[in-house]
Amino acid sequence: MRSPAELDDVRWSDLAHAYGPAEDVPELIRALYEDDEEAADEAVYELYGNIHHQGSVYQASAPAVPFLAHAVLHAPGKREDLLMLLAVLADHSPDLVESPHWPGSDTAAICAELRGVLPELLPCLTDPERGVRRAALRTVASVADLLPDETRVLAVERVEALYTGDPVPAVRADALIALNRFGRVLEPLDSQLSEVRLAAAQLTAERSGPPYAPELVEVFAEDGAEPDPGDDDYPWGDTTTQDRRLTDLLAREPDAALAVAARWIAAGDIGSRGSWLAGGIAEKWRDREREVLDLLLTALPHQDEPHALLRTIGHWIGHLPEPGTDLQDTLHRYASADDETAEPALLALVNSRDPRALELVIERPTAHLLEAAARHFPEAADRLIPVIRRELAAGATGNDGIALVQALEPFGAVAAAAARPELVDCLKTRRAAIVAARRLGANGVRTPEITDLLLDATGSSDPSLRGTAAVAHHRLTGDPSVALRTYEELLSSKGQTHWYLSGLEPLGGAAAPLLPLVEPLLEAGYDWTRKAAAEAHHWITGSPDRAVPVLAELAGPSPVGISALKALATTGRCPEELHPALRSYVSSPKRLLPDSPFSGQDHPDDELRTLSRLLLMLG
Repeated sequence: MRSPAELDDVRWSDLAHAYGPAEDVPELIRALYEDDEEAADEAVYELYGNIHHQGSVYQASAPAVPFLAHAVLHAPGKREDLLMLLAVLADHSPDLVESPHWPGSDTAAICAELRGVLPELLPCLTDPERGVRRAALRTVASVADLLPDETRVLAVERVEALYTGDPVPAVRADALIALNRFGRVLEPLDSQLSEVRLAAAQLTAERSGPPYAPELVEVFAEDGAEPDPGDDDYPWGDTTTQDRRLTDLLAREPDAALAVAARWIAAGDIGSRGSWLAGGIAEKWRDREREVLDLLLTALPHQDEPHALLRTIGHWIGHLPEPGTDLQDTLHRYASADDETAEPALLALVNSRDPRALELVIERPTAHLLEAAARHFPEAADRLIPVIRRELAAGATGNDGIALVQALEPFGAVAAAAARPELVDCLKTRRAAIVAARRLGANGVRTPEITDLLLDATGSSDPSLRGTAAVAHHRLTGDPSVALRTYEELLSSKGQTHWYLSGLEPLGGAAAPLLPLVEPLLEAGYDWTRKAAAEAHHWITGSPDRAVPVLAELAGPSPVGISALKALATTGRCPEELHPALRSYVSSPKRLLPDSPFSGQDHPDDELRTLSRLLLMLG
């Protein structure tokens, strides 16, 4: 260990941490010893952010270890926090120790330093504070695979004493996990302590993998409904708590997870853990939405603040061809209430396509409710278009303005004629101007005012608006010159070229003069640019010959891969060599893509499966 008096012996300015030279580390460590709790708390917070930052460690991390170990024993009141910091700094996978990257790595240096000071930290395992004992167990376990024999024997002896005799069940469970790190395989599933049974079941399931034995699932269901309330403060392995490990473990076996979730919900859905687990299964596994929504319906009465659960229901209910009437009736009750739960419940009701939702949306409209209602009730144009126009005329801006303009799209020509004044005003005032320009171009109604506004917008400082307005101008006038001039500038710039290319479709063959700028981009380094260039090349030439190889290479379970599959479908071709991959995308029981806030209304994985089926049908 090293005392604060030795801090200046280290050339911290030559060492790096997350934010550059580590010159601030000495003062942060000295602050731990000050009789100023606020300053010490701030120092711990800063150390967690610079020598350990979001799971990464740095040059300055290892030299700090002996000083932190000294502070554990001598700084007032920060023992628990500093032990946890040492544990997460040294966290590593034992499989990596023999890798060619381990010698000389920052993590290896940290572990070497911690291994040297660990004998002096072992007395922390008998500290009177339970939190210190729990943190000390994690510190010891973090280097369990690296300890010399003498230290290992002593550490195991201390840990075993906690496992057999500590008065706190959570500490005993932690000691069981630490012994597992030392290679001691214990399976006390019959322990009288639920915390120990749960830890034992997790360790056993991690070793066996799915499908999990019925006795393990029973332990998860019975003992996992109400975890230790302080578990989140004591992660194992960087930031992975026991609770998170359990839910991740269960998510690997959906039948077991849903059975456990049902039991947790029946036990009161404490901390929403049952409903959270069920929702995670819908996100990780295909075609489980009905089972999940049935569980979420039973969980609703247990929620003091049901907003998050209602949003989850709203997210998945659209996947059901025929949502159950019990669920729709429950959503209608929440949506009819005069409180903050009404809006997420109403959005869920709209997504369920319940006709009762329409009246409620018209009574209490918001931009996103109107957008969803327009998508699900296109037959209600006569009722929804006036409300959308009114909200646009009231000056909606930002995402609300965009959502309102997009809400007009399902109504086609009817909305085009009715909402023209509002769209023109949006373009004039630059509110949702890009989507308004696109809508005006697609509407096909040409007036001098509209064409002049679009022409003016081609001079905007916003390149996306310039491109969209130029294409809309072409669609109304049939004159490609403005669009060609604008796109020549955009494609010659160093900006987000793929964004601009994606707007070329309406020009079709009229964009042929741009081919010399498009063709080199077929070999661009950025995958989105290659995809957009291939798509644009097909639009312009009408031939898929150059596009198909590029798109087939990019196709797959990724955001750009989904976009490439969509573009490939428009070519009417699907290379034979892509078929095995497409069949695997169709048949996988697991979701191959997560959802994303940028993915729009459809789940990306659903799009992947649908597009793969379509392309396989092309032969």
